[in-house]
Amino acid sequence: MSVEQTVQARRAPAEATTPTHGRVTAGVDWASEDHAIAVVDDQGRPVDRFSITHTGPELRRLVTRLRRWGVCEVAIERPDGPVVEALLEADLTVFVIDPKQVKNMRGRYGSAGNKDDRFDAYVLADVLRTDRARMRPLTRDSEQTISLRMSVRARQDLVHARVAMGNQLRAHLEITFPGVIKLFRDIDSHITLAFLRRFPSQDKADWLSAARLANWLRSIGYNHQVNAPRLWVHLRDAPRGTTGAEAADRAQVTLTLVAALTALKAQIRALDDLIADQLAHHPDAAIFTSLPKSGTVRAARLLAEIGDARGRFPTPESLVCLAGAAPSTKQSGKVKVVTFRWAADRQLRGAVIDFAGDSHHANPWAADLYQRAIARGHDHPHATRILARAWLHIIWRCWQDHVPYDPAIHRALQRVLAQQA
Repeated sequence: MSVEQTVQARRAPAEATTPTHGRVTAGVDWASEDHAIAVVDDQGRPVDRFSITHTGPELRRLVTRLRRWGVCEVAIERPDGPVVEALLEADLTVFVIDPKQVKNMRGRYGSAGNKDDRFDAYVLADVLRTDRARMRPLTRDSEQTISLRMSVRARQDLVHARVAMGNQLRAHLEITFPGVIKLFRDIDSHITLAFLRRFPSQDKADWLSAARLANWLRSIGYNHQVNAPRLWVHLRDAPRGTTGAEAADRAQVTLTLVAALTALKAQIRALDDLIADQLAHHPDAAIFTSLPKSGTVRAARLLAEIGDARGRFPTPESLVCLAGAAPSTKQSGKVKVVTFRWAADRQLRGAVIDFAGDSHHANPWAADLYQRAIARGHDHPHATRILARAWLHIIWRCWQDHVPYDPAIHRALQRVLAQQA
């Protein structure tokens, strides 16, 4: 009988009562409504298996039962949430194992690869027992950083929603009112939304003349009156939109989308203010705001994703790899292949690439490094990753030393400036 069959055949006792000798480890397969837990002894034998629901009393029962078995270390697939909080508050050491790693490790136990929560809990517990030396305990960020991360990621979600809503509005207008497309620079700009609130259909816009359009623009404080004749020509020469009986219904759809976009933009601005306030009061703010082209939101995003738990990244390479800025090298015999690193923290990678992709516009060293990568035949994404890898070494050093980035003592930058002088 395989280990998997043995684990699944064993029934969990009502409550654990007999501790085992030696080091005992546990694995928690996290889910939204209930969680599967497995406990293994120092020989890898499953000694307890049970499930709990996602409630406060059940989380307390989890901690009590683990303590009864003498568990000190727990493996789980995610680094946050109420389960992790309960384990950390109970002074248990938590190790995070990526779900993809768990999937790959099932084969070690003869699994056919099928997903089974109870078996995955056993895999987590036993891998922690056998591979403990290769793992690093979960290190908590401060509450300030966790709150900032929540705000930054919420803003990202709203920005994505705004972009999607803008695309939906554009697709709708291409059929019902093409004249508004490219009338102003952005489909979700303040002036575009104001225009659509006043003129949501072709019928409404037909009332406009060159003079009336100029007067309307003046009434809402439009600062580029010199563009009024060009805007009028654009409206006049654009393809006609829907008119007649159907126009009123489609205008209502337009107004609905405009209202949704307006609300999204208002909430994004509210989060911008919150993020600025959170960043201003964070002890590490000066480190990230000192970076070129960092701004407020970008600096906050970098800080939130890197965190302030220095022990999480003992070397710059550990930060570079998690951010996906280092290539992945595969070698077998005489064949060596260097490929894009897919296994990375996507949130961290997004923050770093966003920063690096704009930094070369404001920093001569970054511009030189980026241009040399382009000259070697790399495309923009690859060149940006090369620049990101270099920046992460600098950021890591500043982060570990608790000092802001100082261009005056950045030797590589000074060499570039000396060559340009």
